[in-house]
Amino acid sequence: MARPADPRRRTRTLAAAADYVLAHGLAGLSLRPLASALGTSTRMLLYDFASKEELIMAVLAEVRRREAGMLAEHVSATGASGPELLLAIWDWASHADRAPFMRLFFEVYVDDMAHPDARSERAQAMVTEWLDQFGAALGSSPADAADAADSAAATLVIAVLRGLLLDRLSTGDEERTDRALESFAQLLSGQHG
Repeated sequence: MARPADPRRRTRTLAAAADYVLAHGLAGLSLRPLASALGTSTRMLLYDFASKEELIMAVLAEVRRREAGMLAEHVSATGASGPELLLAIWDWASHADRAPFMRLFFEVYVDDMAHPDARSERAQAMVTEWLDQFGAALGSSPADAADAADSAAATLVIAVLRGLLLDRLSTGDEERTDRALESFAQLLSGQHG
């Protein structure tokens, strides 16, 4: 009879694997180097996660959980609302400490577009959770939207954030992307100028 899985070991392994993926990304991820870096074996990784895909899905869920917790804490601490909240979310999302999270988000997003025949839940979850997470912070979560206008507004805000984050990560141009987000926040508040 097989020995039951140890949930504490699995939790520790998952946390360490999430740290590894945040540092190295998913491209070319191989179980043997991952297991070595975590001080375990591929056999134990597969024992705890059944497959590489299940491990990746668990890692991405863990990364999203961490990100959501950090954002919720930040939003709560700011006490901001409306355009000021958008600026606070931008400051949080564009901070250098969040770069590993954002790079991973875009890696999964682009990989899904590059391999449409192998679409998985990976990118779908990353996108929908961003909509829920950022939309809820801005007061217009599509999951709770009373009408399509609220959902469209949240989608627009997330698209602008996503685009400016991609631009910032690609070019390193902090000043220009900060100014662009400030201009967008002014447009949202009706302050053209």
